[in-house]
Amino acid sequence: MAHSLSAKKRVRQNAKRRVINRARKTNLKTELKEMNAALTGGDKSKAAEQYKNVAKKLDKIAATKTIHKNRAARLKSRLAKKINKLKG
Repeated sequence: MAHSLSAKKRVRQNAKRRVINRARKTNLKTELKEMNAALTGGDKSKAAEQYKNVAKKLDKIAATKTIHKNRAARLKSRLAKKINKLKG
């Protein structure tokens, strides 16, 4: 257990950040599931609209360092490839 005041404060801060980061990641996973559902449905316009939301969310989450910026870029790239493969 932490003994110094600064260490105790750090424990409190980490607990708060963990809750916030988990919420962001959970929200992102939900958005990605909706995006994949739009892709499997084959609706290119809906998927493209969904992609804008997902890309924005990925950039915001990467900016706060909840996920790595390269991971965000990789996910955006893969989703864009899937959208471009769709016919329609």
